[in-house]
Amino acid sequence: MQRYDIPLVPGPVSVPEAVRAAYQVDYGSADLEDEFFELYRACEEGLRQILATGNQIAILSGEGMLALWGALKSVVRPGDRVLAVATGVFGYGIGDMARQIGAEVETVGFGYDDVADPDQVREAARRFRPRLITAVHCETPSGTLNPLAEIGQICREVDALFYVDFVASAGGTPVWVDEWQIDLGLLGSQKVLSLMPDLAMVSVSERAWAAIEEVGYAGYDALQPWRRAVAERYLPYTHNWHALAGLRVAIDSLLNEGLEAAFERHATVAAVCRRRLQEMGVALWPRRESICAPTVTAARVPEGWSWPELDQALRRRGMAVGGSYGPLAGQVFRIGHMGSQADMALVERGMDVLAEVLAAGPAGG
Repeated sequence: MQRYDIPLVPGPVSVPEAVRAAYQVDYGSADLEDEFFELYRACEEGLRQILATGNQIAILSGEGMLALWGALKSVVRPGDRVLAVATGVFGYGIGDMARQIGAEVETVGFGYDDVADPDQVREAARRFRPRLITAVHCETPSGTLNPLAEIGQICREVDALFYVDFVASAGGTPVWVDEWQIDLGLLGSQKVLSLMPDLAMVSVSERAWAAIEEVGYAGYDALQPWRRAVAERYLPYTHNWHALAGLRVAIDSLLNEGLEAAFERHATVAAVCRRRLQEMGVALWPRRESICAPTVTAARVPEGWSWPELDQALRRRGMAVGGSYGPLAGQVFRIGHMGSQADMALVERGMDVLAEVLAAGPAGG
């Protein structure tokens, strides 16, 4: 398998050596060892600091979609009303997921180059009276960052739970779970935390726990067992001790850097990435830079190129970026500068290679 010297895909991101080293240790059985439960509690406390919350955090073994599905199925029954706030592939997709489990779903939809308008969300919420309102903080396929604070307030106004996917933003930009009144906050290990895609985390408010107990969903992805699993030392399945060891390294690294410093690093690298693209004549997606995410930059595939041509030309020079999905497939490509890849030297090298490729053109690339 080819290895890339300039990894800039928007996840899974490059895994630092210190994190990989944590996977190389032989650990005991998670169900039996005091050390595992101490590790779990330390990771949970670190995640609370990163997410600015006092809520319990369930750390599940599986890729980030486990958090999205598990949280949804744990609080929504067939026939329940779900209001999906959608500005991109994942926002619309969460609405589709809720339909799959039998919910009555209304979507407050916006363009893929836009962010949510709280006034429109409020109008729909007051009329529809949902049990759950869903939103995505960072829409990675379109590189946008949604405002959440006012939507959280709207949830309280209509007595709805607030479900937020911040898989691609937490740790790289402020995510204030308690201040924004997020009841179910969803996180994956392979983005800013820079782990392998093997952990899914959910912050759960007391309001959400009450709904979880009421619904009583049982399944591998169910949240209900996690309310007492660690305290009672009775896990619903064999946990991934190796991944938690890596998570502890990643959390310590982020907190030792300082959250404000990490946020500034991401914002600075993102600004340089976007400036360099514009200097090359590459149009940003979206054009309004004020709504661009600090963890990923989306840009239009340059005129005269197809996405497969550009992708292969970059890969031949050791650089890997990402395409996009849904309506943006083939039109937009994405540069992931999150976590370990929010590195100025790495992004500058990537922009140098992109400039060389574009100057050579499709035939020379």
